[in-house]
Amino acid sequence: MRFTKDHEWVALDGDVATVGVTAYAAEQLGDVVFVELPEVGKTMKPGDNMAVVESVKAASDVYAPIAGEVTQVNETLTANPETVNESPEQLGWFAKLKVADQTQVEALMDRPAYEAFLATL
Repeated sequence: MRFTKDHEWVALDGDVATVGVTAYAAEQLGDVVFVELPEVGKTMKPGDNMAVVESVKAASDVYAPIAGEVTQVNETLTANPETVNESPEQLGWFAKLKVADQTQVEALMDRPAYEAFLATL
């Protein structure tokens, strides 16, 4: 699993990357009440707005950490947005992307680097 400074995570399986938000992000959001997912087939570039998460506190954008095409979205989040809070780094994933450039994944932080980054916040 790799991480961004915007608190997204990427788990790579072959040429498919699963993307979600970290436990830290889920905690900062508070209780998630709505999730807007991207359209399947949409092409993303790093930094593109991929999804929107609404919590009792605010609405927040989820950014694409890497380039790729959306091949699947987590429909569970539409009916059960609280899954983002309950299982942010497993069941609460947002989308799966067909990876355009694997070096973008490798350039992201590993867990020890991400935890060191969190310690600076």
